[in-house]
Amino acid sequence: MTKKQSTMVKKKPESKSNTKVTQREKKIQEIKKNLLNQKKALLVGAVEALNELPGQTVFPDLGDQATAEIDRNFMLRLKGREQKLLKKIEEAMERINQGVFGICDKCGLEIDIRRLEARPVTTMCIECKTLQEEEEKLMEK
Repeated sequence: MTKKQSTMVKKKPESKSNTKVTQREKKIQEIKKNLLNQKKALLVGAVEALNELPGQTVFPDLGDQATAEIDRNFMLRLKGREQKLLKKIEEAMERINQGVFGICDKCGLEIDIRRLEARPVTTMCIECKTLQEEEEKLMEK
């Protein structure tokens, strides 16, 4: 083989599975970055909310007092939800670090990347989650 021929030897194309893994890994890294940004925003919001949370004030009008209490309770409920979301974000980050992010807890199959992009804190594929929700509905009846 001449020198020119040896430089023209084509590399084997990567198999589709290797390309998919690489694309999936890139998407997971993007998801990780988004999770970190979301976590940071939630923490900043929590600090601001603590500084702005109205204390229990007494209003001369009972209607004003009730409205203030409802507003305060609503804010606290929202912060409780954000706290749960922060915990889920932490768990998702841990799964990414352990290399098990995107694997369904129920069936063990890969969760579709589009689902992970839409709901990065999910731990179940759409099929298993749908089954779980159907079971919950049956239990309510």
